[in-house]
Amino acid sequence: MVRRSPISNMFAGSPVKPLQEHIGKVHECVKKLDPFFKAVIEKDYDQVAVLQNEIHKLEVEADDLKHNLRLSLPNSLFMPMPRERILDIVTHQDQMANKVKEVTSVISGRKMEVPAELAELMGLYVSRCIAASRQAKRVINELDELVEVGFRGREVSSVEEMVDDLDKIEYETDKLESQINNTLFVIEKDLEPINVIFLYRVIRGIGEVADIAQRVGARLELLLAR
Repeated sequence: MVRRSPISNMFAGSPVKPLQEHIGKVHECVKKLDPFFKAVIEKDYDQVAVLQNEIHKLEVEADDLKHNLRLSLPNSLFMPMPRERILDIVTHQDQMANKVKEVTSVISGRKMEVPAELAELMGLYVSRCIAASRQAKRVINELDELVEVGFRGREVSSVEEMVDDLDKIEYETDKLESQINNTLFVIEKDLEPINVIFLYRVIRGIGEVADIAQRVGARLELLLAR
């Protein structure tokens, strides 16, 4: 860890810690996708309902942290980052939790089933989307270090590598999404049409979690390039 410098004391109202707290809460929400989909695959709808309620609670808590950050964001010449960049990052972070709530609400409300042919791929897909969220959290947790070094030096190179890794994870989720869609296309004639429509929607929604996580990394890259 880099020792705090006198300059960092000028940032007493820094939004970095609230931003990190927010991504931490968002990632808690995203992680719930793993037990949630395991319960869906096992058709344990009582557990699905329990987990959907937990996800809703975490999404509300993340929303509260977002609102508190926005309200407390100082208009200071000594802000370590441009105000609009901070607002952009927290908005994208929050969209991850929103998407998780949206997808799980649809599944829970309709008591949707995952066809056996998709179960293994879906497990891998969810796992990689969670990995994307985890990597976005790691990137944001480097912000205090970046502020300390003035967005220069070896710390910048380290964060750029982390963002590159996040891009790779998101690319992997894109490939898995294509595999799942191709598999669903083969079997969709044997399923109820309305269920097929919602399955495609759910598959796309899960992938959007990884897409948004990648955008969080991209927003941080804009800070490094300033």
